[in-house]
Amino acid sequence: MPNKKICVDDYVLIYLDARRTYMIKMQTGQTFHTHKGYIKLDEVIGKEYGEPIKSSMGIYFTTLEPALTDYIMKSRRNTQIIYPKDASLIVMFSGIGPGSRIVESGTGTGSLTTALAHYVGSTGKVYTYELRSEFQKNAAKNLQRSKMIERVEMKSGDVTVTGYEERDVDAVILDLAVPWLVVPHAYTALKPSGIIVSFSPTIDQVVRTTEALRENGFVFIETVECLMRTMQVERGKTRPNTMMTGHTGYITHARKIIKPPNPEPSQSLLQEAMPEVTVEEPVEQENIEKKAEEETA
Repeated sequence: MPNKKICVDDYVLIYLDARRTYMIKMQTGQTFHTHKGYIKLDEVIGKEYGEPIKSSMGIYFTTLEPALTDYIMKSRRNTQIIYPKDASLIVMFSGIGPGSRIVESGTGTGSLTTALAHYVGSTGKVYTYELRSEFQKNAAKNLQRSKMIERVEMKSGDVTVTGYEERDVDAVILDLAVPWLVVPHAYTALKPSGIIVSFSPTIDQVVRTTEALRENGFVFIETVECLMRTMQVERGKTRPNTMMTGHTGYITHARKIIKPPNPEPSQSLLQEAMPEVTVEEPVEQENIEKKAEEETA
């Protein structure tokens, strides 16, 4: 198939080097300015992705088609995002794929929502809950930019109180301050053997969430931390980069089981559980009177 050409309203990743990339929406009559000169977008529209484009200062940039990680890292932010290293593990642990139905809370910037929507495909659905309207509006813009908005249904509400409307979903994804309060609601929303995945920045949150999972019918509980270190690669100088993306959060995942019914205790078990009571033999009245006469004599 021929390479895709850049059209009006497409987003293009303008690449100078690994540290300087720019996500630009293609619009006629517009100019993109950098410290290396400006680029007329009319000269970019109609080119193929991957073609070089020269700035007014004679510096060559490259036009790249944005990948999923670019949409995540270039999200407009009003809160911390879920980084690709964590999003990839969340997707894998959740077991989702084309056609999956997922509940997520909270939405935040929509960076994780974008990844989830990508993997459920056009036949799946992501139901994402967010309490703060300003976050929800910003997330909607990010989802529109990545062309994932049609796969997402955005909802408002405090899930710690009201829970979820959905039932028999494949996975529940949590990224909020008090995930342990949502665990019972997640159990109700999930199908049997469905998966819950919770992202938390502190270990205290993890402990309380794990306790709630154990108390509410979840098994196969595990918590992991993902650290990513990039490499400086150059002949004779290859070594780990000085800067790295260290701790971002802990990922806890578990699976729902159908709780076994509480059996009625048998009579033998009840007898074993009852403490043994010793009953003294009654003393006959005749013996009492005889003893009293002896003491008087």
